[in-house]
Amino acid sequence: MTADRDAPDEIVWQGKYITAHKKGRWEFVGRPHGIRAAVILAIDEDDHVLLVEQYRVPLGKACIELPAGLIGDDEGLAGEAPTQAAARELEEETGYRAERMEVIGEFWSSPGMVSESFTLVKAHGLRKVGEGGGTDSEDITVHRVPLADIADAIARWREAGLAIDVRMLMLLGPQLIA
Repeated sequence: MTADRDAPDEIVWQGKYITAHKKGRWEFVGRPHGIRAAVILAIDEDDHVLLVEQYRVPLGKACIELPAGLIGDDEGLAGEAPTQAAARELEEETGYRAERMEVIGEFWSSPGMVSESFTLVKAHGLRKVGEGGGTDSEDITVHRVPLADIADAIARWREAGLAIDVRMLMLLGPQLIA
């Protein structure tokens, strides 16, 4: 493993949003220019979690996810803080605005293949201010699900053929280890 760790990092291909790397025997992808993502855990005062459903080209189907977006990816947003990106994305995608955003930490979802990290941000004091649905290039459906029913909702979505994002495991966590 030391040989891989000390090998030079070669960029095999780079697009606008993805860079393919080779380092020793490893091949992996990441985001160019240090772009990261913000993922939002938004649970309202009635213990409902806000989720989004959107078609994901790599999967060839719609996926149920926590609201999320890239940090500082648009012109004029360089140096954007994770909490600012999370607030912007939460409102764009779900139509909810948070009174306060709390950084939970930085995480990696598939570290053997992807170098991208995401910052998990918890939204507090939610207030509906619009319909959500994302930007013009997105087609997002918003779901507001009681936390007590999350396992049943995920089972229904899975049965209907939707993909389930790995971050949904945090909502199932207490039920998985019981």
